[in-house]
Amino acid sequence: MLFHVEMVVKLPPDMPTEQVADIKAREKAYSQELQRQGKWRHLWRVAGSYANVSIFDVNDNDELQEIISGLPLFPYMDIQVKPLCRHPSSIREDDS
Repeated sequence: MLFHVEMVVKLPPDMPTEQVADIKAREKAYSQELQRQGKWRHLWRVAGSYANVSIFDVNDNDELQEIISGLPLFPYMDIQVKPLCRHPSSIREDDS
């Protein structure tokens, strides 16, 4: 199943710099491993904000929830999820 996921990060302004650096490093490692596995198919930064738009390719809602809640930045995110399905006019064979 494909999901369009928008994530907006809102770190506390008083969070210590070392803690921010640690969370970001763990987030990067986690997200890159999911990309290598094919679970996190696309990842785009939203210009001008600390946000991203992503496409996840997972088995079901439960797997998506497990992945998203495992993000180190999860406690500091506003997240919106939209399930996707193949468009009948698409010429791509690999978008389902």
